[in-house]
Amino acid sequence: MLTPRPQPLAARMHASLMPDYNRKSTVYWWTMVALGVLATGHSIHLLWAQPASVWLQVVVGMSIAMLAGIFPVRIPDSKNSFAAGEIFIFLLLLMHGPAAATLAAAGEAAVGSYRTSKRWTSRIVSPAMAAVAMLITGLSMQATMDWLALRKFDNAGLLVVTSMVFAVAYFVINTVLVTTVPRLKRNERLQLSDIFGMFGWVGIAYAGSATVAVLLYLTFLQSGIGVLMAMVPLLAMLLATLHYFFRQQEAAEAVRRASSEAGERERELAARHVRELEASERRFHSAFTHASIGMALLSFDGGILQANPALSSLVGRSGDELLQQRFQDLVLAEDRPGLEEQLGLVSGHEFEGFALELRFSHSSGEPVWVATHCSFFSEPGASSPCLILQVQDITARRKAEEGLHHLAFHDSLTGLPNRRRFHEILSQVVQHVNEHGDAADPYAVMFLDFDRFKLINDSLGHNAGDEFLVQVSHRIRERLRPHDVVARLGGDEFAVLVRHLDHERSAVQLAERLMDALRQPFHVAGTELMTSASIGITFSALGYTTPEDVLRDADTAMYKAKGAGKARYALFDASLHTEVAQRLRLEGELRHAIDKGQLSVVYQPLYELVSGRLHGFEALVRWRHPSDGTISPAAFLPIAEESGLMVRLTDFVMHCACRQLREWQDMDPRHAALTMNVNVSGHDLAHPAFVARVTRALVEAGLKPHHLCIELTENILMARLEAALPLLDELRLLGVALAIDDFGTGYSSLSHLSSLPIDCLKIDRSFVAHLEVGSKEAAVVRSIVLLGQSLGKVVVAEGIETASQLEQLGAMGCPLGQGFHLAVPMSPQDVSSLLGRSLQISGLPPVASTAHASELLH
Repeated sequence: MLTPRPQPLAARMHASLMPDYNRKSTVYWWTMVALGVLATGHSIHLLWAQPASVWLQVVVGMSIAMLAGIFPVRIPDSKNSFAAGEIFIFLLLLMHGPAAATLAAAGEAAVGSYRTSKRWTSRIVSPAMAAVAMLITGLSMQATMDWLALRKFDNAGLLVVTSMVFAVAYFVINTVLVTTVPRLKRNERLQLSDIFGMFGWVGIAYAGSATVAVLLYLTFLQSGIGVLMAMVPLLAMLLATLHYFFRQQEAAEAVRRASSEAGERERELAARHVRELEASERRFHSAFTHASIGMALLSFDGGILQANPALSSLVGRSGDELLQQRFQDLVLAEDRPGLEEQLGLVSGHEFEGFALELRFSHSSGEPVWVATHCSFFSEPGASSPCLILQVQDITARRKAEEGLHHLAFHDSLTGLPNRRRFHEILSQVVQHVNEHGDAADPYAVMFLDFDRFKLINDSLGHNAGDEFLVQVSHRIRERLRPHDVVARLGGDEFAVLVRHLDHERSAVQLAERLMDALRQPFHVAGTELMTSASIGITFSALGYTTPEDVLRDADTAMYKAKGAGKARYALFDASLHTEVAQRLRLEGELRHAIDKGQLSVVYQPLYELVSGRLHGFEALVRWRHPSDGTISPAAFLPIAEESGLMVRLTDFVMHCACRQLREWQDMDPRHAALTMNVNVSGHDLAHPAFVARVTRALVEAGLKPHHLCIELTENILMARLEAALPLLDELRLLGVALAIDDFGTGYSSLSHLSSLPIDCLKIDRSFVAHLEVGSKEAAVVRSIVLLGQSLGKVVVAEGIETASQLEQLGAMGCPLGQGFHLAVPMSPQDVSSLLGRSLQISGLPPVASTAHASELLH
């Protein structure tokens, strides 16, 4: 796109200051300004050598001319005015020549243009044109007078005639110069009418001014300057008297015209009033008959006196039918009381009218919404006033409002009430129970959440998820009573308000029916789906005062059902309040536990089961609360997962573990091969900077990457498999080892297992705990060991608590193990002591602890 070339400075200034001047008028304007400047300069040059007395006379005459230009004399019955300044301009012409008159003419024109115009172009060019016109006139008159003097024709009478002729010439020249500007702007030629149209009083005034100037000049020649100065005030008084006389004439004429016009106006107003009344009546009847909205004249009791066709069409009745009934009879019974109340006020002095929205009963049986406006009405010549009614069809607007109301309070997908509407209904129910007692209308609220909805969305797409929710809403609605309310709160969350509850077991039975219905297969996108729901239930008997508390407790009970294994219902009780409050308190305190030094890391050794040599450690986090004592990881780690603290917690454990392992490796060259296992969560796998976090921990500790092993559970890995693969490849490229924790409890397939960059499989302790010769658990463990050997993976047995388990695992060829039988989790000081004594199992004392392996967190 080409950038337009900027205009020159002169063009921009012209466009800003003289926007209505074309090229011709612009050239003419500048020419006249230049000539005016030359004329003025030439005049000053001619007067420069004159004595001070001459300059004083010129300045006084010029000042008087300018002062007279400020107060022109308005000529009656004319748009023209007379400025006495021309008298003194011609007096200066006669006394001191064209140069003095030119300066006086320029000054008088400057004052006049400033008074009559606000445009700067006019204020500049008008004095210039006056100077040019006067210089031409003055030089011409001087030449004429010299010619007459040579021929001895220089008498007073001839002087008067010559002055009058050149005064008119000055007027004509100045007029031509001025009117040329607008003609050039419009690209028109100068017309004689421009001159003669303006002559009239103005030309006579100029001639008169020249005559007075000659008389003053002759007085000056005979009696000197003193008499002339004495006559100036007399002349000013004469002009003031003339000005006052003209104003009085104008005022008298204005009064006469006003009086005459007032009488004529009164007669005209009276006639016009009659005509307007007749026209108004015709217009009213025409507007009444042809109006597009319904109109009617009513008696004070509502009887229809007259109705237009639009009203007949609106209610589906003929005009004759309408005249036989009252307006109230057209309105539905539900809306009639409000109308009757308004009509009952008509006879009162305070009645000014009313506006109501009502429903008409159309002859077809369909209700019609109308907006009505009623007020007093009185026709000319009518014996008594009546009411005029305007009726407009607003059915379409009402339907649109109902549609918008439905959209605002209902879910667009399922058509069920949304959270906002459910909250309103529940508020009304809670308030009713609070006012009349729980026995008046006991209720229950159910909170439903589907257990595998995210899997449906992720595997089949959001359209399938939407179709599933629609089918779910139908099934729930079919199992409810007419007065029960089901709403979609958002996502896959639904709420049910069970009203008029006979007994709490009725709500439980309804929950069981809903779960049975939701267990039946759903056919979505050509796929048969099996799902289940977790339901939380709370009851009005708990004494709720706000709907927020009801939904909160139902939601809490639903999470209790999920935590108990899903696909079930749970009832809210007071103990859940304590549990929720405890979780919230721990969540808040956990945020500060790392900074306050309340968290620590313990290390459980991993041994080679055949040689008994220490292989490495697994880092486990512990929380010693200042008031609650030691808090189990099983209690606070789920809180960390839910509250988003897991990333920070993992970083704390990883930095402590890497730094501690490096210290132990530096204690003795025999410890240089020890490794460290660190558990990570699903939040860590989803964190975009996880590899950078691991790299930072290794670099700060000075630990080699292959001495660190990252553990992640089988369920977490498979749930995030697609997103985790690039991350695992980056960790493998870094040199960090990877292990699947709790192996055997998830749902990984061999096809995935063979392709994953995994170095180690850790057998879940649930299999080791029931390890007996010939048991199913023994077969599972043996299979995992063989699987690891065939895939080239290191196998670690977790939770070894007895010598028998240790012996069987060794016999199966399991290379590594950990558990309370081998060593309990140790503090860094205890591990340092252990490393100082021995690296062999045989060198360890018998384990005295009887703690169960379930206390060990992975």
